[in-house]
Amino acid sequence: MTAPVILWFRQDLRLADNPALRAATKTGSVLPVFVLDDAAAGAWAPGGAARWWLHHSLATLAADVRTHGARLLLLRGSAETLIPALAAETGARSVQAGRLYEPWARRRDQRVAEALDALGGKLVLHTSSLLTEPHRVRSGSGAPYAVFTPFARAVMALGEPEAPLPPPRRMAMPAKAPAGERLEDWGLLPRRDWAGEFPGRWQPGEAGAAARLRDFLQCVPRYDTDRDLPAREGTSRLSPHLHWGEISPRQVWHAVRDATKGQSAETFLKELLWREFSHHLLWHRPEMPEAPLRAGFRNFAWAPDARHRRAWERGATGYPIVDAGMRQLWRTGWMHNRVRMIVASFLVKHLLQPWQQGAAWFWDTLVDANLANNSQNWQWVAGCGSDAAPYFRVFNPVLQGRKFDPGGAYVRTFVPEIAALPDTHIHSPWEAPDTVLAEVGFRLGRDYPKPIVDHAAARLRALDAFAALRA
Repeated sequence: MTAPVILWFRQDLRLADNPALRAATKTGSVLPVFVLDDAAAGAWAPGGAARWWLHHSLATLAADVRTHGARLLLLRGSAETLIPALAAETGARSVQAGRLYEPWARRRDQRVAEALDALGGKLVLHTSSLLTEPHRVRSGSGAPYAVFTPFARAVMALGEPEAPLPPPRRMAMPAKAPAGERLEDWGLLPRRDWAGEFPGRWQPGEAGAAARLRDFLQCVPRYDTDRDLPAREGTSRLSPHLHWGEISPRQVWHAVRDATKGQSAETFLKELLWREFSHHLLWHRPEMPEAPLRAGFRNFAWAPDARHRRAWERGATGYPIVDAGMRQLWRTGWMHNRVRMIVASFLVKHLLQPWQQGAAWFWDTLVDANLANNSQNWQWVAGCGSDAAPYFRVFNPVLQGRKFDPGGAYVRTFVPEIAALPDTHIHSPWEAPDTVLAEVGFRLGRDYPKPIVDHAAARLRALDAFAALRA
C-alpha cells in the first residue's frame, strides 16, 4: 500500500492554484491537516479579528475538502511535534506545504524538516502565497533590494507569473486517519460579539475570495482614481483573502491582466508587487517587525502617552478623518488604505507614539493582519524603514480629509455624531462658528471631542524630534 502524503495547510487555505495540493495528489492518498500553533508564533499568533476570519475560513475549507472526497484534520499544539508524530503514525514519508516567510515560521519549519528527516521523511515547501521567492530577486551586485522601484522592475524582468493551477477533481483519503479536534472547541470566535458587523461585510473562504475578485474586476478601470477615495468601493478588499491564501496572487494577477489594460490595471499590479517587496524585506531583514530598519531610529525620542494612544485606538482624537478610520477598523476589521496612512502618520508624528504600538493594534484588529505588510507599512509611514517616506512628511489630517473625502461621506458614515455639520466644517468642527454649531445643536467637547493636539504645534514637535535625531 502506498504511504499517504500529508498536506499541511497554512496560509494557503484553498484548493485551486495550490502547488502543495497538486504535488500531494500526484502520489496517491492525501491527509489534509491544519495545525493551530500559537506557541510557535508567540506574539505573532493571529489577533482577535484574524482569528474570527480563520475560524470561518477553516470551516469553508473543511466543507470544500469534503466535497472532494477527503476530510480536513484539525490539530492544536506544537507543529514541530504534531507533524512528525502524524507522519510516524500514518507512515507518511512526505509533507507538502506552502512556504511561510515569518521568522518564527522559518525556524519552526527547519525543526520540522529535521524531525522528519530523522524519520526518513521530508518536508517539501512550495511557492504558494507569493509571485516569486524573495531569495530569487537580487540586485546586480547580488544583494537584496532596499528600494521598491528597482525591485519591481527586477520582478517584472522574471516574466509573467505562471498560469494558475486548477483544483483537483478528487482527493483520495487514507483508509485510517486520526480523528482530530473540533473547530468549535478552539475558541477562535470572540466571546463578546464585537465582530457583529463582520459577517455582513466579509465572506471568508475560497468562494468568497473568488466573488470578491469578480466584483473588483468591475472597478479596475477606475482604480487609479477611486483607490484614494475611502467613501467609494474603489479598492480590491482582497487583502484578507490573500493573507490566508484563499486566493493566490497569481490568480489575481492573471484575472486583472485578462480583464482590462491601461494605467489603472498597472497601478493595481504594482500594489501586488509592493506586497512582494514587503515579504522580500521580511525575508532578508527578519528583525523588521520589532526594530527599525534604519538603525539610527532606535534612538528616536518617542513620547509614550497611554491617554493619547487610547484616544487614537478608540477614534476619539477630535480629527474626523482619523477617528473615522479607527472606527471603521474596529467595526469592520479593515481600513481603507489611504486612511491607514493618515491614521498611522497621526499616531507616530502628531502624537509621537512608537510605531510598534500602532502595528500591534493593527495586528489585533485587522482581518488582513500580515506580518510582512504590517511591519513594512508602519515603518514606511514612520520614516524608519527601507525606502520609507521621509519623517518630515507630516500629513495634515484636515487637508487629507478635504482632499480624499471632500463631501464628508466617509466621515459621516463612521462618525455619525458630526453628520449634521456642513461640508465646509465636517473635517474641522472646531473651526465652525458658534452660530453654525447652534443651528445643528452641536457642542464641541460634549458631542465630539476637541482635538487632542494642535496640528501646527504637533508638526513642529515632530520636526524637532527628527532634527534632534539627525544631529
